[in-house]
Parts: sequence; structure tokens; C-alpha cells
Amino acid sequence: MNNLLNFFIKHVSWFVFMFYVITSCVLLFRNNPYQQSVYLTSANSVASTVLEGYSAVTSYFNLKNINEELQQRNAALEMEVVNLKSQLANVKMQIPDTTKVQPVVAQFDYVLAHVISNSVSQPYNYITINRGKADGIVPEMGVVDHNGVVGMVNVVSDHSARVISLLNPHMKLSCKVKRNGFFGSMVWDGKDPEFAMLQELPKQGKYHRGDTIITSGYSAVFPEGIIVGTVESVSKELSDNFVSLKVRLATNFMQLSTVRAIKNKMKVELKLVESKDEKTSSTKKGE
Repeated sequence: MNNLLNFFIKHVSWFVFMFYVITSCVLLFRNNPYQQSVYLTSANSVASTVLEGYSAVTSYFNLKNINEELQQRNAALEMEVVNLKSQLANVKMQIPDTTKVQPVVAQFDYVLAHVISNSVSQPYNYITINRGKADGIVPEMGVVDHNGVVGMVNVVSDHSARVISLLNPHMKLSCKVKRNGFFGSMVWDGKDPEFAMLQELPKQGKYHRGDTIITSGYSAVFPEGIIVGTVESVSKELSDNFVSLKVRLATNFMQLSTVRAIKNKMKVELKLVESKDEKTSSTKKGE
């Protein structure tokens, strides 16, 4: 206590000076309109600068939530486009009898997930996401991000799942050239994480550097039209009847963050039809 009193006594002149400065400023700005306007203008300028800085800091920390909301909206719009294309194709098929056009149920939905583990430099690469059975994830669901195809779910637990990356030779994807419709099988050759090979394309097709490669829609995993990449170069295969395309992948596998698992609501029905076709063909062979 004595030290505190000694401090005040020692610096009393400064405290008196500050008291008179503050009092004079209050009287000056309160009783003089011009000085008051200058004070308010300066105070508003300082306050706006501080608030702007605070807003910039808080906005930075909110970027993750904003990005996730944008991903959800983007995914919803993409699934809406895919389902609308499916409905349009169905309507075109029924044009001769438009009076009996039946409404088409949306075929595809999605589950948003975050990547918690990813590899790109291994011979067989896998991705782990933070969604599982409890979130509606099941094996053989296609996985995409905002750029293009990522892979396919193959192992699922209650709250996580493992995805076979497109950078894995076990992952074969049916794709086609958007410009002419010729299709083949996309497979990674294990060399560069930015490129894959689209094989078994008929040689009579014309292929150019820059052509867009999309999913063919010939399986229940991916809907038709999801971008996979662009043609980098054309090369002949061992067989003279086919060519291969070196494709620059649209997905940046080294920066994967938020992905979407695609849910095909008609998958069970399609598999049932395919299994019946297989049984029918085997029966005919037996005969």
C-alpha cells in the first residue's frame, strides 16, 4: 500500500496534467460545434478501421463454414442437373404418347464428407472420409469433389469409409469422349497423379488434345456426364483396332478436402435386372 501511495505522490504532477488535458478536451468538444464534428469524424474513422479489421479476422475463421455451405449448395445443384437430365431423357422417350408421361423420381442424391486421410504416391492409393454407415454410406458409392471424379467407396464402418482412389490400378472407370460419345475404360498407370489412361477406344474415332472426358453412365456407380479430365495426348495400343488417350485428371488429388458420395436410389433395382439378365443368358447356354 505504501508503495502505491509513493507512486501516486511521485507522479502526481502527471496525473494532474492528464486530468486537465481530459477536462479541457471534454469542454472543447462539447461546447464548440466545429471541434465536435472533427472529433466525431475522427472517432468514426478509427472505429470503422477497427471494425473492418475485426470483420476481416472473423471472416477468415468462418471460411471453413462458408466453404462447406457452398459445397452443399453446389452438390445440390449438380444432383438437380443430373436428375433433370434423366427426366428429360425419359420425356423424350415418351414424346409419341405425351398424355401418359409419368413423373420421374430423382435417381441420385449425395452425402457430403471430409477427407481425413489421403495418399497419392503409393502404387495403390486410398482415401478415408469421415462418413460411414450411420450417414448412409455403403460400398460401391461413387465419390466426387467440385472438380470431378475422386473414386469409389469399398470399405465402410459406422462413422468412416475407405475410398479406392482413381489413382489406384484396381479402380477402372467407364468414361467417354464428350464430343463424339466413344467410350473406354479409365485406369491409372501408377506414374503421375495428374494423369490417367483412357484405354480401348475404337481407332475410327477422332480424338483431339483438349477433348473433355466424362463418365459414361454405363454403371450404377456414377451418373452420366461427370467430368473426369481432358485429353493430353493420343497413342496407339498394341492392337491396331484401339487407341489410348492420356488424360489430365480434373481432380487435384493432392488438395482433396471436401468430397461427395453419390447415392443411386435405383442401384438395387438395376442390379436385380442385371442379375436376371445373367441368369437368362446362362440358362440359354445350358440349353
